[in-house]
Amino acid sequence: MEQADFYLLAINNENLHVEYLKSLEQTIMPARPLSLEADIFSILEQTIALCEKFFEPKKDKPYTSILKDYCNAFVGLLIGQYLEQEKPATNFSRYDVVANEFKLLLERDFTTIKRPAEFASLLHISTPYLNECVRNATGFSVSYHIRQRIILEAKRLLYHSDKSVKEIASELGYDDYAYFSRLFSKQTGMTALAFRNKNLD
Repeated sequence: MEQADFYLLAINNENLHVEYLKSLEQTIMPARPLSLEADIFSILEQTIALCEKFFEPKKDKPYTSILKDYCNAFVGLLIGQYLEQEKPATNFSRYDVVANEFKLLLERDFTTIKRPAEFASLLHISTPYLNECVRNATGFSVSYHIRQRIILEAKRLLYHSDKSVKEIASELGYDDYAYFSRLFSKQTGMTALAFRNKNLD
């Protein structure tokens, strides 16, 4: 390829709309190159330009919100192209099938189920086999995915709500507030309050 322009857009999961994240994880990944019509490419290029413009450091929170909106608009447009052009895959491995079933259950039950064994029971398979499937399909263990889903939701609630950390812990299924606080700090490298304050600056 010659005379190519390259754009890299990196977005934290907590900044993506939930439905977009589901589409990316459950339908599109791993993503493949797309061939775009000129008019569609032009729209995507303009959206990227807006993202770049609002990425310039600004302290006002409205600018951050606008940046997130434009980034989500770009992701939504791109997902639409994938769904329109991609043919449904029919050669999923058993690992992929089990991993996708686990992800659906995790999305539904992450606030009430925290143990890999409970998910394995719902899928009528052993815990080691569930871990084997998920690790082979995604590169990570069942426990890792459970923790990441909890932390993602915690970040969203910290940013988009005025609920206290204790209220958020309870909403996510943790009666032990101290345990939840330690989990958040271990996974993110900062306390929940520090994360909230950082994103309010």
